Amino acid sequence: MPTQDTLLQWENFYIVVGSSAGALTGLQFVVMALVADSPARTDSGTIDTFGTPTVVHFCAVLLVSSLLSAPWPALSQAAAAIGICGTAGVIYSLIVVRRARRVMVYKPELEDWIFHCVLPLVAYATLLAAGVALTFWHVPALFGVALFALILLFVGIHNAWDTVTYVTVTLKPPPPTGEGTPPPPS
Repeated sequence: MPTQDTLLQWENFYIVVGSSAGALTGLQFVVMALVADSPARTDSGTIDTFGTPTVVHFCAVLLVSSLLSAPWPALSQAAAAIGICGTAGVIYSLIVVRRARRVMVYKPELEDWIFHCVLPLVAYATLLAAGVALTFWHVPALFGVALFALILLFVGIHNAWDTVTYVTVTLKPPPPTGEGTPPPPS
């Protein structure tokens, strides 16, 4: 099957997934604005561990969706691009694992390890494997790329929601006691 026919079958999937990743990247900026407005301050290491990777994952999904929507003359060229993205993602995931082990302000729980470290590493390793397999077994490889994209989209949604709930519930200032407040206007 020619390259364009193979990739064209996935066109709608990548339009939906890429558009979602782009929109969700904007959502993460809103999440970070909430973090900035919270009464408790965090250090850049915590943001580098729990905030920045979410944006990176959304952008990776957007990039891969764009790459597989390009008119590649040969499937091997698309495979190389996907493999490079997978390799970069695996390396980045290992950096995030190292950061999570060093974070001092917040102690990651099991759920944090799963959603911030394990699942992204699995997703990027799947993308790397798909890049290697794309020219030989294009159908399973393209399903691997789809799995990568969906894992990272759902991980990003979870992580953004987790950050918002943490900021609003855990870092929320206590309600005022009424002491020291001026009387209501008469």
